[in-house]
Amino acid sequence: MTSLSTVTQSHPDILSGTPVFMGTRVPVRSLFDYLQGGDTLDEFLRQFPSVKRQQAIAVLDAACESVTTDANTA
Repeated sequence: MTSLSTVTQSHPDILSGTPVFMGTRVPVRSLFDYLQGGDTLDEFLRQFPSVKRQQAIAVLDAACESVTTDANTA
């Protein structure tokens, strides 16, 4: 699994510290908004070509791990 720190960043000078995909100004939240709206990962990547597939998958993997880890400790 890829570390989130290698695929995302948060800096006060970039969108006021909103977490973005590394090397872009695309908020990580945009990925979840697209998926929640019924769009596919491929559609998200077409709309934001500066985001690499590996970055998006790493974010989704981290979210999955977070949810399943929380569920296992409950």
